[in-house]
Amino acid sequence: MVNIIVELSKYLLVILIILYTFQCFNVFSKKQERTKKRLMRKQLVLIVLMDTVAFLVIYLKTNEPASILFYGEIMVYLLAIQGLYRLFYKKASMLLVNNMCMLLNIGFIIIYRLDIEKANRQFLIVAAGSAVALIVPVLIRKMKFLVKLTWLYAAVGMLGLMAVLVLAQVTGGAKLSIFGFQPSEFIKIVFVFFLAAALQQEPDFGRVCKVTVVAAVHVLVLVLSRDLGSALVFFITYLVMVYVATKKPLYFFGGLLGLSAASVVAYFLFGHVRQRVVAWKDPFAVYDQEGYQIVQSMFAIGTGSWFGMGLYQGSPKSIPVVQEDFVFSAICEELGGVFAICMILICMSFFLMLVNISLQIKNPFYKLIALGLGTEYAFQVFLHIGGATKFIPMTGITLPLVSYGGSSALSTIIMLGIIQGLYILREDEDEELEQIRKARKETGQIRSQTGKGS
Repeated sequence: MVNIIVELSKYLLVILIILYTFQCFNVFSKKQERTKKRLMRKQLVLIVLMDTVAFLVIYLKTNEPASILFYGEIMVYLLAIQGLYRLFYKKASMLLVNNMCMLLNIGFIIIYRLDIEKANRQFLIVAAGSAVALIVPVLIRKMKFLVKLTWLYAAVGMLGLMAVLVLAQVTGGAKLSIFGFQPSEFIKIVFVFFLAAALQQEPDFGRVCKVTVVAAVHVLVLVLSRDLGSALVFFITYLVMVYVATKKPLYFFGGLLGLSAASVVAYFLFGHVRQRVVAWKDPFAVYDQEGYQIVQSMFAIGTGSWFGMGLYQGSPKSIPVVQEDFVFSAICEELGGVFAICMILICMSFFLMLVNISLQIKNPFYKLIALGLGTEYAFQVFLHIGGATKFIPMTGITLPLVSYGGSSALSTIIMLGIIQGLYILREDEDEELEQIRKARKETGQIRSQTGKGS
């Protein structure tokens, strides 16, 4: 009986996430707020149903009451975060909130299946981070002086990364964290604020040169720390923001040329870079050494096929560091390729929402912040999934909100709090424009009536 339920659950989970994904894109075509809110409520129901099905299977396979308790904690979190955003932020984007909840819940399901203790730690960090993120939109709306802190952002970023270079212990060939805390995850946000503040007013060549020097220091320190995945994220974010601020393709293509040259230099300078390239080119040739991780990842993705093996039916634990670096492969193996594709589409709708917010904001500082944070998010997703599928060499970047990692989850939740603040600012701008239009219309009517009376 249990095996039948597990088998049926595979298809039910796929159906639920397909319906959710459809609503993610369907909402963009709706103009009436009432219709949008109805779609948001449907999404929430689908999230609850997906959790219910997944944790029912987990309980049946493990017979551990702790899984029911964890499910209850997730339900409380969902209701709390949804209720608090609706209560305190009437203008907030519930699509962003729903997508965050969906990706977090996918992460909770797969991490709990892989390691119960890590799932509990992840949940506590997410709950604490969500509480902190609730006040971020208020700060974004009220703290108008943020645009004036350009060089403070630069100093904080460079000093934070240098502290990691000096104090952090080597983990997996790179210096990443201090006492389990990974500062680069938060400095990514500070870095975007620096770029936005420096580039907000049609920067000239001299200003671009200064920004380039500061960005180069950030990237160089990350390279010296051998955190090459984060260095890539910083560099691509810099390229995109400079190009958008200056509208000069020469900067963008020149940067790509520099990145290509730097990649060749890194290949010859760093042994672990060469190992990852060798494993990427032909992992089966070095299966017993560098290629083991990526081969196991490919086996997992292939084994899962379209609809997955089912929860607890696969062997994702055979992939080293699966909760962090290869969570996408674990999802493909047990939940299926269709489920994984839908998850990618949800991430894409996330990114499209961020780009849409950026395009509609009129303040150049906030516009660039939305664009920069969106670029960081999208590129992290690309690096994680690209590495897991052997599309690109592995970088060790986590999948935001899904992979295990307290610093990554916390920084992404705070990032989304910032985006919510920007979304609310955009709504405020729309209201102000509407009030101006009404005022002009009323003034015109008064003048017209006065003219007729005379």
